[in-house]
This record gives sequence, C-alpha cells and structure tokens, in this order.
Amino acid sequence: MVTRLNPYIAFAGNAREAMEFYQSVFGGELDISPWGDMPDMPGNSPDMHDKLMHSQLTVNDSVTLMAADMPEAKGPEGSPITISLSGEDESQLRGWWEKISEGGEIFAPFEKAPWGDTFGQCTDKFGVGWMVNVAGTSG
Repeated sequence: MVTRLNPYIAFAGNAREAMEFYQSVFGGELDISPWGDMPDMPGNSPDMHDKLMHSQLTVNDSVTLMAADMPEAKGPEGSPITISLSGEDESQLRGWWEKISEGGEIFAPFEKAPWGDTFGQCTDKFGVGWMVNVAGTSG
C-alpha cells in the first residue's frame, strides 16, 4: 500500500481557474465537486454554489494537487507553503517551469545552481509558491 502527501490549496473564489491552469501546465485528469452539489456541507451558501468544494488534479502516480474555494480563505498569498517539483527529467520539469512561472513572479531563474542542480523558484499568477529542481548529473 502506498502513502502519498498531496498539497491542498485553499482559494478565495478562483480555485476552478487555478486548477484548470494547473491542468494546462501538468496535464492529467481534473475532478471537481462544486459546493452546489453538496448543499448540506458546513460553510455552504448560495453564493458558493458555483465555487469548488473540492478538486483533484491527478497527473500521475506521484503528482497530485488538490484545491478548494474556502469561504473564509484569503487565498494563498502570504502562505508559508511552497510546492516543490523535483526529479531527473529535465525536459518535463523545464516545461512545467516555463508554464507555471508565466504571468507570475520569478525569484530565482531556472538555471544551474551552485549545488550543481538546475533550479528555479517563483510565485505563479495565483500567488502559489513553486520550486522546481532538476538533479544534476553525478561525476
């Protein structure tokens, strides 16, 4: 049995737009459940019915991202959480970096880092922090 740790992002009304954007970046299957489908859920109100109570983007066995519109959420701005993507597939990670950083703010450009890996850090256009790291070749 596999145990996974999945990021879950609280948005203040734009979870659908964000998750559709993330699907355009990573691909995968996006499942959404609007608040309107669950009228008895705590925190639900008529103005939330078209917002997302839950969403899950399953990219592959190791990449899953979840999010929802939370009635009291202020959005991810100022969040102490940053999502990290890392691995050895430079083509895939570079492609994700280019898409996820577009329209956001880049803090560290995606380039060779002093420790030998290729690394970049940004905040996407929804205010979510991302770090992307491609392992350097050994030897």
